[in-house]
Amino acid sequence: MTAALPPARTLRVLHLEDSEPDHALVRLHLQRRGLAVQLHRVDTRAAFEAALAEPWDAIVSDYNLPGLTGIDALRIVREGGHRLPFILVSGTIGEDTAVAAMRDGASDYLLKNNLARLAPALEHAIAAASVERARDSADRELQASRRRLSELAQHLQTSIEQERAAIAREIHDDVGGSLTALKFELDWVRRHAETDAMRQRALTALETVSHALEASQRVMHNLRPAILDQGLDAALQWLVQRFEKRTGIACTVRGAVEGVPLPPGVALVAYRTAQEALTNVSKHAQAQSVQVELSAGAGVLTLEVADDGRGLTADDLTKARSFGIRGLHERAGTVGGWVDLGSGAQGTTLTLSVPLSLPMKGAVDSPDEGPGGRPSPDGPEPGPEHDPSAWGALV
Repeated sequence: MTAALPPARTLRVLHLEDSEPDHALVRLHLQRRGLAVQLHRVDTRAAFEAALAEPWDAIVSDYNLPGLTGIDALRIVREGGHRLPFILVSGTIGEDTAVAAMRDGASDYLLKNNLARLAPALEHAIAAASVERARDSADRELQASRRRLSELAQHLQTSIEQERAAIAREIHDDVGGSLTALKFELDWVRRHAETDAMRQRALTALETVSHALEASQRVMHNLRPAILDQGLDAALQWLVQRFEKRTGIACTVRGAVEGVPLPPGVALVAYRTAQEALTNVSKHAQAQSVQVELSAGAGVLTLEVADDGRGLTADDLTKARSFGIRGLHERAGTVGGWVDLGSGAQGTTLTLSVPLSLPMKGAVDSPDEGPGGRPSPDGPEPGPEHDPSAWGALV
């Protein structure tokens, strides 16, 4: 299907031609077609470059000009960032030259002894350029939409972590403190009970409170593992030990990053990635063993979780509601990292890579930041980066 021109209007065409009769001939062929064209002729490099500062719908260029060729003119247009339809017209152009011109971005080429095709070629080139501009605009809008969606997802991830930290602190300070105080009171009642029945009831109550304390500690660890304060190495060791004890799947940790300064939020992202990977192994992999490897080299933190299970199929990776894998990608993006998944008959390997020297994305928008922590064009430079692994402030 041939592209159609926009609604009728006067077309502005720049004509690079050193011959006035040839210029008049081009004008005549365009008028015969019924095109409303404002045709402006230039015949030197300087005049041509100056004219490019004005808006044009297309360029028609002779090939042989004093000190300039049509190919030179085409390169000037493209190097200047102008995306204008460019039609090459000549009486001596050869096939090799024509091919080179088309390869460099010319819209068409014509011989001067066959200008009957000039008007259709010009219409087609302008219409095609209009379609290309519309496609580019749509692509830019799509990329901008994807970027905004990614920023929103990343902001939600970091906001969730901050809320988890705030809830965990409330449980620790309020619920945990109250349960501990209640445990002391019940123990006092047990020690001062006058009958065996009262002592037994106090012991039962103490056991209930102890279970509640253990439950609150599990909730706190799931919301925000306090062991991260001891470093990523210790947190992963603790996570693996709990996983092995709970599932019976052999799990080992190799490597360490002790002493390596990690940017804000990286330790938590690595921990959550390992946690999600191990959860997927326990649910789907049917694995016998898992290896977790942690390293930091060449300015990149690498976390690899590999199992010997059944592997992932193409359908597993393209599930419409495969939010776990998508969440891993978005979470990695909050600290400038990325996730790679490899799967086969020998199991699945998930690899998190995070550059340690790149600026991290802000976790929470401030009044001077746009979505996702990006600096607003009108706001000042952002302050210190937020660490989503730290306790969040209560509001």
